[in-house]
This record gives sequence, C-alpha cells and structure tokens, in this order.
Amino acid sequence: MRALTLVVLAGAAFASPALAQSTPNAQNLPVTGRVPQLCSLQQGTITPGGLNNIAGLDGDTLRIIQFTDPSTLSVRAASATISFDAVCNFPHSVRIESQNNGMWPVDGRVSDRPQGFAYAVPYTADISWGPVNTQFSADAKVRSTSQQVIVINDPVAGEFSLRIRIEDGASNVETRAPLVAGTYVDTVRIFLEPR
Repeated sequence: MRALTLVVLAGAAFASPALAQSTPNAQNLPVTGRVPQLCSLQQGTITPGGLNNIAGLDGDTLRIIQFTDPSTLSVRAASATISFDAVCNFPHSVRIESQNNGMWPVDGRVSDRPQGFAYAVPYTADISWGPVNTQFSADAKVRSTSQQVIVINDPVAGEFSLRIRIEDGASNVETRAPLVAGTYVDTVRIFLEPR
C-alpha cells in the first residue's frame, strides 16, 4: 500500500503543466447561517423634558408627585414620555395592555362609590414605533384588562416611545369630580410579538 502511494505521488510530481490544468478539481462548500426571529425591548428611560407632575422612573414604576388638587381633590394633569431601545427583525405586532383599564384603588373598593366622587382615573398612552403613531385609551369605566394590538408589516429597529398622559380633572364619573381616598395604580405592559 505504501509503495503504491509513493508511485502515485511521484507520477503526479512529473505530470506536464498542460495535463494538470486541463483536469480542474473543484468542490462546492456551502456556507449557511440562520437568524432567528427576534424582538427585544430594553429597559425604558425618561425622555428629557418629557415629565409633567411625575417624579420619574423608579425601576419600572412611574410615581405621580401630586395626584390631586389640594383644594378640589380632583385629579391633576400628569404625563411622562418613556423611550425604549427596541428591535424586531421580522413583521410583528405591538400589544399594549392595561391590567385595570385605568388607575383604580389598590384595595379594590369599587363597591364604595359615594355620590359625586370618582373612584377610578382614565389615561391615554401615545405609542410611536417605526411607521406607527397611535393612541391607546384606558377609560376606567370597568375594572378589567384592556388591550390594543397594532400590526407592523416590516422589521423595525430604533426607539419605541410611550407617552402616558392623565388629563386635568380626569375621572370615571364626571370631569373634575373629587377622588375617593386611596392609592391608585395600574400596570401597563408592552409586547413585541409575532403577529
């Protein structure tokens, strides 16, 4: 076996250049790579100049400085613009969800509804992402989960902007109604997901 190998190598070493060029030896070697469908939404930051009556982000919580007017107990206006670095490398959808459909008391006292008093606070959320500029409304009429789905037909990378806005005098009964005492909360969730 070894002798045969030496003879073949010796024969190949003395082959004429014309013979070596006329019999090319090529092999295809495919190279492939796969990019998975991925959406990523980073931690939010307050947009400079984007605060009104809100202290800022405390982790992932917005804290309102003065929720009511001290003389009327009606809701004071508040807003914050939060920016998220985001990317979604395929056509996708944005789902925004309000856990309570407005700001409601933590202790859930919806049965205690004194005449002329508000017991929940509506707000809006303005969304800007790629080609989309839209608004989500949590109307505080019924305490339940509410959501809106927005279809995006292309991949998008850049800044996802969310502006939470509470109007002056906002109420679930009538404008400028005084608010029942308590701590009012809602949880807003943002999803970038397959459509």
